[in-house]
Amino acid sequence: MCDYTGWIVQATAGRDRDGIFCVVGVDQEQVRLLLADGKRRKVSHPKRKKLGHVKVLTNHLHGFDHPAIQKLKQGDALSDKELRRALAAFRDQLEV
Repeated sequence: MCDYTGWIVQATAGRDRDGIFCVVGVDQEQVRLLLADGKRRKVSHPKRKKLGHVKVLTNHLHGFDHPAIQKLKQGDALSDKELRRALAAFRDQLEV
């Protein structure tokens, strides 16, 4: 399975539909992505969601270059505040 850590995705199903999240990992069965946004879903307690229920906004080819995302990809601990700021910067980039 591919390394999805650091990808930014949009939920397409469930009560969190249309929410923008960052992939912080993959569950042990490698079936579901672990998503966090730093506000409703903390990095310490991410949302598990199947790959088919998300729309990929960035990936390893078209990445989003932000220090917090780079920190996550390197395996360093990421705070919720850093994640919120990275996702806010991504949203600002989408609006331009």
